[in-house]
Amino acid sequence: MRAIHGDTMGDCELCGATKVSTREHRVNKAMLAICQRCIGQMNLEPKQEAPGLAQARRRPATKPNQRRFNKNNIMNKQEKELADNFAKLILTARENKGWTQAQLGQRMAETVNVIKSAESGKPPADSVIKKFEMILGIELMVEASNDHQSMIGQSSNSRGMTIGDYLKDLR
Repeated sequence: MRAIHGDTMGDCELCGATKVSTREHRVNKAMLAICQRCIGQMNLEPKQEAPGLAQARRRPATKPNQRRFNKNNIMNKQEKELADNFAKLILTARENKGWTQAQLGQRMAETVNVIKSAESGKPPADSVIKKFEMILGIELMVEASNDHQSMIGQSSNSRGMTIGDYLKDLR
């Protein structure tokens, strides 16, 4: 029987090396005893946490007396949204710091593809937006603009506003 988390002596279940120090690692859905050489070759070392990420986790998500709403609640009013020029903001801030996309990705514990996607205009996940803001010292979430207006009511040939109309207006 092997220990679950610590190093033990045994056979590597990947390369077959015998009487080596092994460590349990999840590979796909299986837990395997793997030697240090295989851990290095397969890049199974634990990922390092980006600087400042632990600090961001410690911040309370909401004020103590503020109610949390279900994110799927269509009546929940969004107060902030991703800036229209977020890609340009990220690119400019990164270049001002003199970092390559790879260096920024390393500081954020994200892949270069995540950085490239964001700089090309693909909206990143909320957690990645927070990392960009913290690491680059920029603000990507801005006050939501309510530029559109909707008429609610009935005219002679109108069926009135439906939930579908409301959801369409949100997009």
